[in-house]
Formats: sequence, structure tokens, C-alpha cells
Amino acid sequence: MRMVAVVLGGGVGQRLGAGMPKQLLTLGGTTLIERCVAAFEAAPGVDEILVVMARGYTPKVEALLAEGGYRKVTGVIEGGQTRPDSTRAALAAIAAGGADGDDCGVLLHDAARPLVDQRIIADCVAALAEHDAAGVAVPASDTMVVTADGVMRSMPRRETLHRCQTPQCFRLPVITRAHELAAADPGYSPTDDCGVVMRYLPDVPVHIVPGSERNIKVTYPQDLTVAEALLSSAPPA
Repeated sequence: MRMVAVVLGGGVGQRLGAGMPKQLLTLGGTTLIERCVAAFEAAPGVDEILVVMARGYTPKVEALLAEGGYRKVTGVIEGGQTRPDSTRAALAAIAAGGADGDDCGVLLHDAARPLVDQRIIADCVAALAEHDAAGVAVPASDTMVVTADGVMRSMPRRETLHRCQTPQCFRLPVITRAHELAAADPGYSPTDDCGVVMRYLPDVPVHIVPGSERNIKVTYPQDLTVAEALLSSAPPA
């Protein structure tokens, strides 16, 4: 199966307040987006890498990745105004590149998760050999509560709850069809691709790939500090 990793960096990272897309911030002297690309470059099960970048920054990222010599990168394309728009742009580019239906798997990964490891990527690739959809997740360690108007309404059993990470992995026809249905529904604004499949293709099970507490998402300034600490504590490769 042809396996395409999509590094989604179409956002501008307003919550980080850095004045530039957060995926261009550096972690250990390397940009977040390049760290993600390097992880998929090193993964034996990944054949191609497609990068989605915020409007106006594609030439900068193209030059950065060309300088890094990443052979699997097949393109850097411009993202949309929302995450679903960026995902759909990536899916269209993959299809235009000659993807052959069920013989193509797609790994959708946030550029804001620069510490994704090889075990997670390999498990995602393996999951697509057996399933149509899978997502990386870790069990919730905190007790969670459903609220409304500032009041606690219910408390789901913690053992049933997971925190979603990325990559999120799909056979190309599955995620393409789910997003087609989502795009036709003006009342839905998804922030997660597994959620799109669960909502619009409820007969397609989304299996869990175990994640890692190191696979954090850089959203706020303090997250970058945590990522630096995790990076410095990593065992030698």
C-alpha cells in the first residue's frame, strides 16, 4: 500500500502569540515542521510526505526542506482557512498525484507535534494494513466532567476516555468520502479527522493506536518549554 504522510501546518498559531506560524518556531535548533518531516522521512513504512503550509509561507518551507534534503517530500501546498480546508486540499493533491483508492493510506499529522516517534508511525502504518481508519490516542489520566453554564452536569467513566493525538490514519477513499459529506453540512465545523469519520461514516470503526505522553502538541508558549525539556531528556538514538 502506498503510504502518504501529510504534515498539516496550515494554521498560524494565534494562541502561541509568536508573530509567525508556530510550525516555524525552533525546537532544539530545528523548526517544528522540519522535525515532523524528518520523523516521516526516517520511517520505512512511509513512501511520500506532503506538507500543508499557511498562506504566504510555502516558498520559505519549500526552501527549508530542500536544504534539508528530504527525498520523500513530494510537495508543499497552501492550506485553507480552517483545518478541514487544509485536509481537503491535501486529499485532493494526493488524488491528483495518482493515488489508487484502497491501495493508498494517509497519515494526517499536526505540524505542532514535533516529537512523534518511530514506534507510533510504524504502528499507524501497520493499523492501515488491517483497518480503514485509526487514530493515535492516550488514556485520560484526569477525571473528566461534562459542563454547561459553569455547572458540572455529568462525569463519564475515566476508563472510557482517551486524549486524541496525531497521526490520524485512513484509507484514502474513507477519509475523502467523510470530508465530502462534512463539506456539504454547513452546520458542522470539525477540528479532528477521526471525528469526521465517526460522524459521517458511523459504520467505519476508528481503531486506537497507542500514543505517547512525549507526543505533545505545541499550542501555548509553555508547551514549547515542555517540548524542549522532553527533547533534552530523550535517550540517545
